[in-house]
Amino acid sequence: MELNKQMIIENQSLNYDEIASSEKFNELLVARKKFTVSLTVFFICFALLLPILAFYTDILNQSAIGPISWAWVFAFAQFVMTWIICQLYVKKATKFDEMARKVLEEAKGR
Repeated sequence: MELNKQMIIENQSLNYDEIASSEKFNELLVARKKFTVSLTVFFICFALLLPILAFYTDILNQSAIGPISWAWVFAFAQFVMTWIICQLYVKKATKFDEMARKVLEEAKGR
């Protein structure tokens, strides 16, 4: 409870218009947007590729390993891809948090 009061008092002294117009804050926004948009586009394309290939081609019907078809391999790859994207996001979010901390430190230094 005491920590929350301290954070509120500290945040009241910040000039948010100044922070929003700072170069470091804009770099943070651009980096975060670039990462999230590119990852989202990749995820959507990869996810939609399975039904497109399944309905409009016979590629996924071919045998990959014995009785297992490429459809099963691709479907399993989507689970793997989701875990990889989650791990990438967690690592990148740490960098974004560090960038945000620097923005706040710069704003408090003014």
